[in-house]
Amino acid sequence: MMWVFAALCCILVASALLLRRRPLTAQIVTLGGWVIIAMLEQPPWGGGLQTVLAAAAGIEICYVAATRTPKVSVSGAVMVCAVVLSPGQGGLDLVRLRGGNMVPAVLLVTIIAWLIGNSVRQAQARAELVRNQAAAQTVMAERLRIARELHDIVAHSVGIIAIQAGAGHRVFDASPAEARDALAAIEATSRETLSGLRRMVTGLRRTQREPAVAHAPLDPAPGLADIERLAAITLGAGVTVDVHWRGIREPLPADIDLSAFRIIQEAVTNVVRHAGTDHCQVSINQQDGQLTIEVTDSGRGGTADGTGYGIVGMRERAALLGGDFSAAPRPGGGFRVITRVPLPARTR
Repeated sequence: MMWVFAALCCILVASALLLRRRPLTAQIVTLGGWVIIAMLEQPPWGGGLQTVLAAAAGIEICYVAATRTPKVSVSGAVMVCAVVLSPGQGGLDLVRLRGGNMVPAVLLVTIIAWLIGNSVRQAQARAELVRNQAAAQTVMAERLRIARELHDIVAHSVGIIAIQAGAGHRVFDASPAEARDALAAIEATSRETLSGLRRMVTGLRRTQREPAVAHAPLDPAPGLADIERLAAITLGAGVTVDVHWRGIREPLPADIDLSAFRIIQEAVTNVVRHAGTDHCQVSINQQDGQLTIEVTDSGRGGTADGTGYGIVGMRERAALLGGDFSAAPRPGGGFRVITRVPLPARTR
């Protein structure tokens, strides 16, 4: 009877090879071998070999239910049940092994195997859904970050350029020296804007597969150390920015440093474009584990819910850092922007 063992091995190997790509075909091979051995085999090995093939069929059902759609896996389970419940020697007699009728046991094992595999498939589907949602949220957060950066860079620079261009146009004939100064300011602002855009685009084009040395070095991101330069540019647009430092002046984390600069930049830009005044104050206070930024002016005031994205972007930046933000007209006239950001312990 050694040929029976050889046949059993061939059936199992063929079924295993087909299982990944042709799961239903693999189950047909297993069930066919089960029926053939049950019809041809003689005791004492009949029950043992049938049990091995029944176990193989159960494992296959579990695997198919875990890796295929319910339509495919249910078809496989139905095939096993059909063979078990079919009349004749290949059916009920097939699982009526020594000691009694095994039909209920085989059916129960088949159902349990399918339920286990289907549970695994559902768990994998839920995990994949969670990963996709996390990836979508990451992409959305990155898009919002890029939108804020682009708005802060472009809105400030274009506003300054527009004011300088208008001033140069008005005095072009009467005062060529002032016109040249305006053009020089436009050139400097344009170069700074292009540098910021290049830094952003270069960062976006980077991929993990490309070594960092393959890229040109990036200019450092702006921070509070660049506030005086921002004040100088704004002065060229006709608005004086008085910067007051309070508390301590220690290096800040890169994300806080950049966001603080962008908030001040946007607030000053709003003063230049909307306040109708030639003066504003910027107060930077770093103490007691908190960074406080206040930008005030004595212009025409306005509302805190403008139609643009400036105030929205400032509020989002503060919220991402766990801080709070407020922007509102001052009781005595003008406008005030206040941001408070908690600092990590290492910068306190």
